[in-house]
Amino acid sequence: MSLVTIIYGSLFYFATLILFVGLAYRIYEYATIPAPLKIPTPPAPKTRKGVAVRIFREVVFFESLFHATKWTWLFGWLFHFALLLAFFRHLRYATDPVWFWVSWEIVQAAGHYAAYMMLLGLFGLLARRIFVDRVRYISAPSDYLILVLIIGIALSGLLMKWYPTDIFALKQFFIGLIYFNWAELPSDFMLLLHLGLVLLLMIIFPYSKLLHAPGLFFSPTRNQTDTARDSRHIADWARNLESQER
Repeated sequence: MSLVTIIYGSLFYFATLILFVGLAYRIYEYATIPAPLKIPTPPAPKTRKGVAVRIFREVVFFESLFHATKWTWLFGWLFHFALLLAFFRHLRYATDPVWFWVSWEIVQAAGHYAAYMMLLGLFGLLARRIFVDRVRYISAPSDYLILVLIIGIALSGLLMKWYPTDIFALKQFFIGLIYFNWAELPSDFMLLLHLGLVLLLMIIFPYSKLLHAPGLFFSPTRNQTDTARDSRHIADWARNLESQER
């Protein structure tokens, strides 16, 4: 087995561990942080069912972003939708047998052309951070680097159309990782670059602003009902403190 296969195989195990453990810890933190105030952004629903519908609209349609700034909404939505299509296309590399709907020509074609859509959205978001004064003012170097990293992933993946690799061997490599029966990884430069950037993204994901993905579900401005006038809201930690004082 080649050194490249050993290095990349080990790195994928390491990156997967960091990704899932880091995400689990962050979600635990979000779930246990107290929300002492009722601060839902109006207009807010008064029932839990209404809150669920509101979060669904946020996740699927980016509703609040649409009302805030149309250009950012457009680029952001294009990027996220293209990412979903690309994910569906890539499922064929990690499933055996391949799920029937993943094999559909329309799914594979949509996943390919989604790369162009993704790059359009990413370059739009990068231009926003560079040319919009108020956004540039609050942007940290990490904000630019994350965008550049994801652009590198999308671009290197797209370039593999012109620098092809052994797709069958690539799939055997990933299936082998899943079942702990390693197979040889093709050593094409563009493939290794693409996979290396993906590994880097997996490692930094739990410690970056990309955590807005799970964080949205724990945002008190989105997941609270607007019942401040109907009942007193007391956070769990405040209720425990109050009972101790009594």
